[in-house]
Amino acid sequence: MIYKLCILLFFVSFSGNTMVVNKEYHYEYYANGTLKAEGWKLGDTKVNFWHFYHPNGKVSHEGHFKNNTKDGYWHFYSQKGNLIKEGHFIDGKAEKWWIIYDIAAKITRKYQYKNNKKEGYCLLYKNNKLFKAEHYSNNEKTGEWTDVFSFKRDNPNASL
Repeated sequence: MIYKLCILLFFVSFSGNTMVVNKEYHYEYYANGTLKAEGWKLGDTKVNFWHFYHPNGKVSHEGHFKNNTKDGYWHFYSQKGNLIKEGHFIDGKAEKWWIIYDIAAKITRKYQYKNNKKEGYCLLYKNNKLFKAEHYSNNEKTGEWTDVFSFKRDNPNASL
């Protein structure tokens, strides 16, 4: 019984000396006073969801942070507010599928990323119709197909 009481007193004495860090909503501004970014901080560390803004006030990019590092799904926008790309970050590096929108050419590219590099397939769509496939290895294009038949012939295990 005395042993348990000593352990309890030990933990209580140290818990009073520890610093409590509160999560707070944080705002950052450009020199002219326009909002630059807003989101959650735990002490000095960015956590949870953040919004970043262009100097004109439109959203630039937004997504989640984990310990000051981009982690999770992010969206990136032009200064006019158009979605230009979106995709996954894991520990600050582009991973999995990313979608790049070329609004002028009306082309959508869906890339596979691994460790911040194109690694795998890129599927290109025009007017929501697949018209080309590419393959990348370590950010270098290693293959290209301009029709679904030849792609499936050369890549029987790949699914579109």
